[in-house]
Amino acid sequence: MKFHEYKGLDLVATGNEVLDRWRKNHAFEKSLELREGAPEFIFFEGPPSANGMPGIHHVMARSIKDAICRYKTQSGYKVNRRAGWDTHGLPVELGVEKMLGITKEDIGTMISVEEYNDACRKEVMKYTAEWVNMTERVGYWVDMNDPYITYDNRYIETLWYLLKKIYDKGLLYKGKSIQPYSPAAGTGLSTHELNQPGCYRDVKDTTAVAQFAVVRDEKSEFLFSEGVPAYILAWTTTPWTLPSNTALCVGPNIDYVRVLSFNPYTGQPALYVVAQALVNAHFNPKAADVAFEDYKPGDKLVPYKVLDGTLKGTDLVGISYEQLIPWFNPGEGAFRVIPGDYVTTEDGTGIVHIAPTFGADDAKVARLAGVPGLQVIDRNGDLQAQVDLRGRFFRVEDLDPDYAAANMSPDYAEWAGRYVKNAYDVELPADAPTLDVDICVMLKQQNKAFRIEKHTHNYPHCWRTDKPVLYYPLNSWFIKTTAVRERMMELNEEILWKPESTGTGRFGKWLENIQDWNLSRSRYWGTPLPIWQTEDGKEAKCIGSIKELYAEIDKAVAAGFMTENPFAAKGFDPEDMSKENYDKIDIHRPYVDNIFLVSDSGKKMVRELDLIDVWFDSGAMPYAQEGLRNLGSERFGITADFIAEGVDQTRGWFYTLHAINTMVSDKCAFKRVISNGLVLDKDGNKMSKRLGNAVDPFWALDTYGADALRWYMLTNAQPWDNLRFDVTGVDEVRRKFFGTLYNTYSFFALYANIDGFDPKAEQVPVSERPEIDRWVISLLNSLVKDVVAAYEDYDITSAGRLIQDFVCDHLSNWYVRLGRKRFWGGTMDTDKLSAYQTLYQVLVAVAKLAAPIAPFFMDRLYLDLVEGEESVHYVAMPEYDETVVDKDLEERMVLSQRATSMVLALRRKAEINVRKPLSKIIIPVIDARVKEQLEQVKTLILSEVNVKEAEFISDTTGLITKKIKPNFKTLGKIYGKQMKEIAAAFGTLSQEVINAIQTSEASGTGYVLSLPSGDVTLNKGDYEISSEDMPGWLVATEGSMTIALDITITEELKQEGVARELINRIQNLRKTSGFDVTDKIDITIFADGEDAAEISASLANFSDYVAAQTLALSVKATSLAEAGDAPEVEWNDGTIRISVIRR
Repeated sequence: MKFHEYKGLDLVATGNEVLDRWRKNHAFEKSLELREGAPEFIFFEGPPSANGMPGIHHVMARSIKDAICRYKTQSGYKVNRRAGWDTHGLPVELGVEKMLGITKEDIGTMISVEEYNDACRKEVMKYTAEWVNMTERVGYWVDMNDPYITYDNRYIETLWYLLKKIYDKGLLYKGKSIQPYSPAAGTGLSTHELNQPGCYRDVKDTTAVAQFAVVRDEKSEFLFSEGVPAYILAWTTTPWTLPSNTALCVGPNIDYVRVLSFNPYTGQPALYVVAQALVNAHFNPKAADVAFEDYKPGDKLVPYKVLDGTLKGTDLVGISYEQLIPWFNPGEGAFRVIPGDYVTTEDGTGIVHIAPTFGADDAKVARLAGVPGLQVIDRNGDLQAQVDLRGRFFRVEDLDPDYAAANMSPDYAEWAGRYVKNAYDVELPADAPTLDVDICVMLKQQNKAFRIEKHTHNYPHCWRTDKPVLYYPLNSWFIKTTAVRERMMELNEEILWKPESTGTGRFGKWLENIQDWNLSRSRYWGTPLPIWQTEDGKEAKCIGSIKELYAEIDKAVAAGFMTENPFAAKGFDPEDMSKENYDKIDIHRPYVDNIFLVSDSGKKMVRELDLIDVWFDSGAMPYAQEGLRNLGSERFGITADFIAEGVDQTRGWFYTLHAINTMVSDKCAFKRVISNGLVLDKDGNKMSKRLGNAVDPFWALDTYGADALRWYMLTNAQPWDNLRFDVTGVDEVRRKFFGTLYNTYSFFALYANIDGFDPKAEQVPVSERPEIDRWVISLLNSLVKDVVAAYEDYDITSAGRLIQDFVCDHLSNWYVRLGRKRFWGGTMDTDKLSAYQTLYQVLVAVAKLAAPIAPFFMDRLYLDLVEGEESVHYVAMPEYDETVVDKDLEERMVLSQRATSMVLALRRKAEINVRKPLSKIIIPVIDARVKEQLEQVKTLILSEVNVKEAEFISDTTGLITKKIKPNFKTLGKIYGKQMKEIAAAFGTLSQEVINAIQTSEASGTGYVLSLPSGDVTLNKGDYEISSEDMPGWLVATEGSMTIALDITITEELKQEGVARELINRIQNLRKTSGFDVTDKIDITIFADGEDAAEISASLANFSDYVAAQTLALSVKATSLAEAGDAPEVEWNDGTIRISVIRR
C-alpha cells in the first residue's frame, strides 16, 4: 500500500476533513449499529440551554464525556448518547424580558401570558445551530437529531407522573416558611439553587449596632441601678430589617455584663447589656481609665465601666423593650428577650436582632417563644411581610386603608416604596444612598444607634440575575427531601465520584444538611405544578398524566365547571402516545390555568398557579427522556453508568437526579461521575465577556483545532481541578505532541513508500528482532496496560499523559532517533523489515489508544496506516501482551536514558554541543546488577552523547566528592523534634555513608541513620545529593546516579567535531534543496583563514565519514573566492559557503 504523505501539520484542516467524512458516512450512527447486541454502557447527557452561546468551558465538559464514551465503545460496549435541551426557567424568562423590554409585572398587562410563552419557546432554541456546530466540531458524538426537550408535552407529562408518585408517598406538601426569594427574578429559589458556585459573595455593607431601650418594670429593675436608661445592644448587617424587629435573642448559657458608658454619637449616659466575651469589641480598652467626669460628647475615647457580676442569658429572657422603629403595630407578644441555642459570641454583641419575616432561624425561635412577626395587610386583605415581592417597603396605596389608618405611623409615609437593596431599582444612580444608610442616619439622630460602620460579609445572590436575594415568607409547595436524607446518604456511598472528595465532601456534606425542596416558582414559562385544589384548600388532586387529566376534565364538564374538553376540541386522543398527537395540545400556562376540575365532593377545583423548579425538569431526565410511552420498560428510569458535568452541578443536576431517583425508585441515578472544575483565564480569574478575558470556543477551534484543544484541556490538569486556560499551552500541545507524532508518521511514510513496505508481509517474530525493537514493543505493551487501566479508572488525564510521554520521550526522541539509519538505503533485509514492522505496530497502537482524546487526528492517522478500515473508533483498544514485556530491558533503557540526559546536561553546562566528540565518562556503580545493566547499554549511551569511552567504577574515594542536604519539609513532618540533630548529622556524613544512602535509593529500601535520639529512615525525596566538579571534568548527580564527564578536547576530537558540524550543514542544505533522501551528491566547501585550516585538517582524516553520512560521491574544500552563488551557512562566529550538487 501507499502511505499518504503530507506537506505539513494542520490540525484545523485535518479536523474539517475528518468531520466531513464522518457526516457523509454517518460515522456516529454506524458506530452504534456495529455494536448492536453488545452490552450497553448507559450515559446521560446533562441538558444545556440553547438560549445562550456555548463557551470554552462547554468544550471541556463535552470532551470529558466524549472521551469516556469513545473509550467504552472501543472496549466493546454499545454507548447510546442522546442529547437534551433544558428549555424552561429563569435563564430563558429573564432573557426574553430583556429582549422585549418588559418586567415580570408587565406580563398579563402589556403582553399576554400566551404571547410571552410563545416568545420563550422561540428564544430558548435561538442558538441551537451554534451548539450543534460546536458539538460536532469538538468531536462530541451525541445524537442531536432526536434530543429530549424539556418543554415537550410528553416530557412534562412524565414530570407530572413523577410528582404524583412523590405526592402519593406523602412527600409533596404545601406550607408557608421563610425561603430564599429573588425580587429581581420575581420568584422563590431552592436551597440548591442558592448554593451554586458564586452565589454567595463578599459584599461591603453598612451595618448597625442598634440600642434597644429596656422597658423599666419589675423584671428589668436590676438594669436601672445606676440611674440611667438601660439598653440592649444587637448587631445587624441588614439595617433594613430593623423596622420588622419583634424580639431579641440571647444564648441561655452565655455570660452577659452591664456596661456603664455614653452613647458615642449623642453623648447621652446609658447602661448597656452585651456579651462578656465581646466587651472589647465594642468598648475601647484604652478608654477604661478615662474619668467619667472628664468626658465631653464628641470625644474619641468614650469612658466605660463594666459593673460587677455577670448575667446568664436566662436572666435576660422575658425583659421587654421599646419598639425600635414604631411604624407598624405587630400585635401582642412582641418586643421581648427570648432564648435561642444558636446564638454565639463569635461576632456581634452576643444578642441577635429577630425579624421573623426575614430569617428562617428568626422565624423558628420567635414561633417557639410565641413572638409574632411584623406583618401588614395588603389591599387584598392578605397578611404580608413589610417588604413586597419587588423588594420594596410596601407602598401606602398597596395597603388596606382601614389597616393603615389603625396601625401605621405617619412617619412611615416617607419610607414607603423604598427598595431595600439599590440593585432592585434599575433607575437609581450608582451613587444613590442606600436604605440601610438612611435608616442608620435616622437611628443616630434618635439616639438608637450605638455603632454604624461598613462591614464585609458573605451575602447570597440570585444565580441568574446576580442580584441580592432576600429571605421571605412564602406559600410554597415543598418536596420533603428531609424524609429521605438518610437513604440518599446511603445510596451516595455506592457512587464512584471523581474526585472522591466531591462525593464525600461537597456532595456528601450537602446531603447531611439538606432542607425540604422548595418546588414552587412564581413564573410563567415552565412545567406547571399538576395540583388542583378547592377554594377552601381542603380537597386536592395531583394529576399524573395527560390521560388522567383528560378524564378529570370530562368529569368537570359533566359537573358544569367546564363547557367542553379543550383537548378533545383539539383532536387529542388520550390513547395515542405519538409526538404528532401530543403536539396538538399545549399544557403550559395559560392553557392549563383555564382547566377546572371537580372534587370528589363536587366542588370546583382550580390549579395551583405555581410552576415547578426547573432543576426538577433536568433531574427527571432518566424517566422523562423516555416518556410514559415507555413506562414499564427497563429503560424507564434506568441507572446511568456514567455522567459528567461541572462541579456546580453537585448541588444542581447531580443532586436533583439523586433526590428524584431515591424518592421514586429507591436507587442511584448514576454509578460514576466526573465533576469537572472551572475553566479560568491564564491568571486564575473567572472568564467573563465584561472583563474581556473570555475565550471564544469557535475562535479556539478555528485557530488550534479540536484535537489540540481537547488534548490540552484533558491532560493539562485533572478535570476536577480548575483549569487555567492559556492558548500558549494549546499551541505547545500542537507543536510538541501532535507535531512529534506527525513527524514520526511522516518519517515512517517517507521511507516506507521508498522501500515499498507492506504491513501485511510475514511478521518477524518479536523474539528475533533487535533489542531496540523489543524494548519499544515491551514499553508499548506496558503503555497499553497502564493507559487502559487509567481509562477504566475514568482518569483521562493520566491516560493522555502516558501516551504523550511515550510518543515524545521514547518513540520519537529515542527509538526513531536511534534507529533512523536502519531505514536508510540498502535492501529490505530482516533488520530493516523488523524496524518497519515495529514502528508500524507502535503507530497503529498509539492511534487506537489516543483516539478517545484526539478523535480527528487519530482517525486519520489510523486510516493512513491501515488499509480497508473505516474508522479507528470502530476498532477495539490494543490488547496487552505480557509475553513481549521485558521489564529488565525497560529498566536498562531507563538507565541509558537517564545517563544520556545527564551527560547532555553537562555538555550544555560546558557549552560543548553534541556534535563535538569527547573522550570519556565515568559512572560510579556500587550495585552489581545496575552495573551489568549499564554495561549492556554502554554502546548506546556513548553513541547518544558522542563520547568515546565509558568507565564504571565501584569506589569514588578521591575521585568524586559528594554532598548531601536534608529536605527539611519532608523530614520535618515526621521527625520535627529531631530536625536540629538531623541537620547536624548530615554535615558530618562520610562519602561512604552518602554512597550507601544513594545505593539504598536505587534499591528502594531506605537508609536507616542512627542518632542518639533515635533512628531516622531516609527515603527518596528526604535529601538531595550533589557532586563537586573535578579539574578538567564536570560531575552531575541525579537520584542514585552520578556521572563524571571529561571535557578535555584533543586535536583529533576537534577534527571529528568539525566533520560532524559539516555533516549537519550539508544535511540541512539537502533538505532545503528538496533532494530525495536517496539522491547522491557532490560537495564543495568554500572557506578562508582559520575556518579553512580546521576544515582541511578535518577532511584529511574524516572525508570518507562525511561522504558516507551525506551520500556524497565527492567532498572537497577550496577558497571563498571560488564560491560564486553557493549557499552561505553559519560557521563559528562567521559564515562559509557550501555547494551541494545532485548527481
